[in-house]
Amino acid sequence: MDIWHKNYQQIQGKYVMALQENCDEKQRSGVDESNSIEWRGRFPYNEIITLLDVNRPFNLAESTSQDLTVGELLDLPGLEDIRDLKLGYGKSAGADMLREAIADACKVPVEQIMTTQGTALGLFLLAFEVCRPGDEAVLLTPCFPMSHDSLLGAGVNIREIKLSFENGFRLNLDQIDANLSPKTKLVSIASPQNPSGIRTSRVEIEKLLALMDKKSPEALLFIDETYREATYGDDVMVDSFAGLDSRIVTGASVSKALGAPGLRTGWLTVADPDLRARLVIAKMNTVISGSVLNETLAAALLRNKESVLAPRRRLLADALEELAAWCEGEHKRVEWIRPDAGALSCLRLRSDVFDDAAVSRFWDLLPGHDLQLASGTWFGESSRVFRLGFGYLPPSRLGPALSALSLAMDAALQPCDGRV
Repeated sequence: MDIWHKNYQQIQGKYVMALQENCDEKQRSGVDESNSIEWRGRFPYNEIITLLDVNRPFNLAESTSQDLTVGELLDLPGLEDIRDLKLGYGKSAGADMLREAIADACKVPVEQIMTTQGTALGLFLLAFEVCRPGDEAVLLTPCFPMSHDSLLGAGVNIREIKLSFENGFRLNLDQIDANLSPKTKLVSIASPQNPSGIRTSRVEIEKLLALMDKKSPEALLFIDETYREATYGDDVMVDSFAGLDSRIVTGASVSKALGAPGLRTGWLTVADPDLRARLVIAKMNTVISGSVLNETLAAALLRNKESVLAPRRRLLADALEELAAWCEGEHKRVEWIRPDAGALSCLRLRSDVFDDAAVSRFWDLLPGHDLQLASGTWFGESSRVFRLGFGYLPPSRLGPALSALSLAMDAALQPCDGRV
């Protein structure tokens, strides 16, 4: 706690003027932020796209572990002959060596694997190929925005089930049961969830499948397992759900736990050969194939993943404890849900401390504090909720970032008159 207070005091002076500058700017501009050009895209606009364009010094918005470098990747065994790789087209289903590595990790036959450009392409291909006009998909939220928007962009009727912060974002099987019907062709969940990091148990999945048997016999269950391997310290990594039932399709990538989102390499596990063939054809008609270079690098990464994951798990465990200590120190102002896995967690500004105006000021003030957070509105939650990523920053910068977050909350609770 002494280190935390030291960080807090060291950067407090830097931000004393930030509140006044921000308030002065808002008063000078007189901009009505509620007015915006009508969005006409097939896919909804979501501010999560700003993560690709902005990277502030205290970036607590990213949900990945620290980025791998090309040098670290090229040092892995199996890439000694990378200079001889021919840059022709790849296979639409994915490179054999990559699919074999994924099959080993998911404990399913290699023929059930197809690669995708990140999990995002898999989400769209499923929405586009599994559902037809008039079909329904049951989606559990809050969720990764593309999980929702790919369904909407493909013209699917979405029956959204909002899990609650108060219930720790745990599955509500009664709610799911009430929304299943013969029109349901896809049920989409994530485990661990984004933005909360909460995991769904095998027992819950089995109960969900039983409900689908009765009310939606033609439906598939998609489980996004992107954060499954991002565990903490010596915590046991749970097995993939891929081999549990033929109705389950899983998706994941090398982006989050392994820190290689720039490779844009993910996968689907698909037990049904007819669906798998249709998805491969859909992939061929959209992106043709993955990059042979990226898939070669991803295969080497997966073959050597334990040497990459082990130090990251230790870093995540230490970072999670630092975040837990900060949340305890700030418990009068924030609530949080401790994650089961992943480099991310879900926090909420307390309504008895922050009124709506203070919440708005909080978001306005973050850039002046060099801070980035992922707004709950990106995931289908309120702006009072935010996702905080604790694995992206180096350990030496997480403490100062949390201190800056405390200062931003201090400032948000002050009126726009320059007082702090």
